[in-house]
Amino acid sequence: MTFTKTTEQSSKYDHLEKMSVQELLSNINQEDKTVPNAVEKALPQIENLVTAIVQKMKLGGRLFYIGAGTSGRLGVVDASECPPTFGVPFDMVVGIIAGGDAAIRRAVENAEDNTTQAWSDLQEFTITANDVVIGIAASGTTPYVINGLEKCNAHNITTGSISCNADSPLSKTAQFPIDVVVGPEFVTGSSRMKAGTAQKLVLNMISTTTMIQLGKVKGNKMVDMQLSNSKLVGRGIKMIMDEIPVSQETAATLLTQHGSVRKAVNAFLENK
Repeated sequence: MTFTKTTEQSSKYDHLEKMSVQELLSNINQEDKTVPNAVEKALPQIENLVTAIVQKMKLGGRLFYIGAGTSGRLGVVDASECPPTFGVPFDMVVGIIAGGDAAIRRAVENAEDNTTQAWSDLQEFTITANDVVIGIAASGTTPYVINGLEKCNAHNITTGSISCNADSPLSKTAQFPIDVVVGPEFVTGSSRMKAGTAQKLVLNMISTTTMIQLGKVKGNKMVDMQLSNSKLVGRGIKMIMDEIPVSQETAATLLTQHGSVRKAVNAFLENK
């Protein structure tokens, strides 16, 4: 089967510079509406990968994202949001971007073409067979990511991938590939748009579903979230009041004493 990069095909729209602001926004919105449908088609693949992640993490394993450019940045964002949202250690979900942290803000020349650096980056975390590594690349051809997964496969480390082209080299490398085929971008080749949105949606699904399966959510509440600002403290107080019959003042005292909604509620119930 011939591999075709639909992410690089010409946009269905032309003469963009002649469109009004309203026309540009409307057309971009029309394209964006197609993304959730593309993600829906990939749900069985996402389920397979999440199931594998949960199994490994219950054994004490970690989740790694590796990527370059936009894909790498999205992995870093998702990983960095897990500790404050779910109260997990900062090294439980790790985002690695080609070119290092400097590449988060500014592109690093040729970083994505390096065929050895991903494995070196992973080894800094003493990666083991209990861990899972997900390679993220809209094109599905990024050498940094593909080589990283190849090395992981050779060392019996579970691998997954997120690509926006069908039957890509990356998908063929990963043990648990996810293909979200969003088609040509509004601006030809600008995969930070639909492809980036699709990747973000899938990452949200992976990390959130995994954390729920690991018991980091109770009911529908983030009971282990970090209380890093006044908004979250206020949310925590309300969550405690929803769970147990206490006043706002008592809830605030419990939260201060115990540091999390879960611990505060449990302490109250144990001493009741």
